[in-house]
Order: sequence, then structure tokens, then C-alpha cells
Amino acid sequence: MGLYQYIREAWKKPDDTIKQVMQQRLVEWRREPATFRIERPTRLDRARSLGYRAKPGILVVRQRVQRGGHWKPKPDGGRKPKRFGMHMVLKKSYQRIAEERAADKYPNCEVLNSYWVAKDGDYYWFEVIVIDKNHPAIKSDHKLSWIAEKQHTGRVYRGLTSAARRGRGMHRKGVGAEKVRPSNRANDRLLR
Repeated sequence: MGLYQYIREAWKKPDDTIKQVMQQRLVEWRREPATFRIERPTRLDRARSLGYRAKPGILVVRQRVQRGGHWKPKPDGGRKPKRFGMHMVLKKSYQRIAEERAADKYPNCEVLNSYWVAKDGDYYWFEVIVIDKNHPAIKSDHKLSWIAEKQHTGRVYRGLTSAARRGRGMHRKGVGAEKVRPSNRANDRLLR
């Protein structure tokens, strides 16, 4: 097995020492800001498989997202209690929300991908790979220069990252996935 495979196995089946290290990390991570830039990825194998390279212009951001149900304010006008509609069911995954919040903090960059790192009773943590599309090292890299092109601007907000495509049903093909393309909304419009 190679190095990255050992790292992957350690994350899949953590032993007691790794669990203790993660508990100590979570204590520190809770004190950090919600969006925190880090020097290197926590899960190197996962980051590299999603496009991370240790070169200028590529940043890694640890993003914290609060878990649990989402509530909106109680309406002022009168209505039946069942029509208050205060509790909302998320249509976006927490990972997609984390990517969007990281993109908000780094407006001159584009989100390449993200992956799960940790969770506790209150939060999820994701690490988001962010690319500075104006950096000369990115523009000259033939594997990453595509992200600097005009049509990839704001890709995280248009549901074009891998996590967003999964939430839109784009990772499924064939039987049972006839109505996910071009989008759920477009297919709903056809049925009316």
C-alpha cells in the first residue's frame, strides 16, 4: 500500500490514539472562527484526490457549519398554527453551505472542491479547496487554468461543485434518474 492508502484506512477505521487526537483538535477548532484558513489539509489523501496541490494560488479553508433544524421567524400576521411554516427542511447539504460560505470570505477565488473532516453535537467541519484564479502559477498550470475562464465564475453558487451536483442528483444516471436533467425545476415545469 502507498502512503495515501494508509492515510485513507486510518480515517475509515480510526484507532484509540487517532480518536484522542481528534477530540483535542475539536476543542481547538471550536475556538477558531467559522472560516479559518489552514496551511495544509488535514486529510491529505482526500484533498489530493479532489485536486489539491501544494503550490501557490491554492488555499485550504476549514469551514464550520452549525448542525440541526433550521427555523425561520414567527410570522406577524394571523394564521392557523399549522400554517406558521417556521421549521424548514434544508434542500442544500451542509457541505454545499460550507462551500458557499468559504466562497463569500474569499470573493477573488473559486471553490474547486471540499470534503468532510469532523463533526460533534453542534457543528460540522469541512475543508474547502479554494483557488486564486488570478495567480500566475494557476494561469500557467495546464491542469488548473480552466478555472480562470469566464464561464467558471461563481461555480459554487450555481451548483457546479461535486457536492452540489450530488445534491442535485447529477451523480445518478439511467433508470430512476429521468427527471434530474436538465434540472428538477425544469422537469417540474414540464409536468404543469
